[in-house]
Amino acid sequence: MNPKVSIIIPTLNNLENLRECIDSIKKQIFTEYEVWVIDGKSSDKTVEFLENLEAPFFWKSEEDNGIYDAMNKGISLAKGDWLYFLGADDELFSENVLQTVFSKEKYKTISLISGKVIYKKGNRPFIYSKKKNIKSPSWSFLMWIRNGLHHQGTFYKKELFSKHKYNISYKILADYALNLQLYRKNEKCFLIEEIIAKCSTEGVSKKGGKKIYKEEVMLKSQNSYRILFPVFYLISGIKYGLKKRVDGKK
Repeated sequence: MNPKVSIIIPTLNNLENLRECIDSIKKQIFTEYEVWVIDGKSSDKTVEFLENLEAPFFWKSEEDNGIYDAMNKGISLAKGDWLYFLGADDELFSENVLQTVFSKEKYKTISLISGKVIYKKGNRPFIYSKKKNIKSPSWSFLMWIRNGLHHQGTFYKKELFSKHKYNISYKILADYALNLQLYRKNEKCFLIEEIIAKCSTEGVSKKGGKKIYKEEVMLKSQNSYRILFPVFYLISGIKYGLKKRVDGKK
């Protein structure tokens, strides 16, 4: 019997993109899913759109404390065996994505499944090379350098969230903080070659501001030893400098 997947979509005043996101889910061959759209009380016509959705699409609209607070609300509502978080401005890559992921036998013995994401064309480089638009997952010691799992490419066993939630004190990198905690606890992650989602390059985590790198230093330090704080600060400083250099060449 196939597992059931809960897809959680946080959104705020992003109706045009949300429509496309929902359409990409409706096209899926795999049908053992439910969808929770967690709206931050949008002032556009998002709620009107949501009111016309039918099961397995469900929704909640109320003020929240940011993206990760919305994702935590979705976790509490989800009934699936696996959870997947998709941004309102993202889309599943093809109609075969869920069918391909959950045809893998290994999902029965691991806690995470992660594949590739491809970035849509946008005005902002998402990494240190403008030529790269595909991000592959990794689950290794390099997690201490950068987040090896993109949340739009990753499926989480629901039971993981009985002990973990997104830490909303991190406004930008709570997904990285969660993944690093799971890596430290030696959770098993099955890496696959499939492209899972088409993602926007305009999200807050792609803008390269100083706040991102300050959060990165903090989350790494809180999950490691204070003596390593200068090392994490140096790594983040180098990454910030490289990001500024790419932005300057645009």
